[in-house]
Amino acid sequence: MEELSPPCCGVDACMIDPKPRPNHRIYIEVLREMTPEQRLAKAFELSALGKELFLHGLRERYPDLSEEEIRKIYLERISKCHNRNY
Repeated sequence: MEELSPPCCGVDACMIDPKPRPNHRIYIEVLREMTPEQRLAKAFELSALGKELFLHGLRERYPDLSEEEIRKIYLERISKCHNRNY
């Protein structure tokens, strides 16, 4: 019996992306050109950026709280997320 294959060439071509990402291919090319050390450094950079954005959002939302109280809220919320993706 002949196996039927989808009309497209690869997995990426078959997947329907609900959100257009016109620069995704360029992004992948840039990542592939980076060394493992550069990719790791970029991951740490993005992680630090995410932390700073989160803290900034908390400061905006709770402008009357002290920095210590903001850090406490930050740590409480981060602990709720820890290992939820595994």
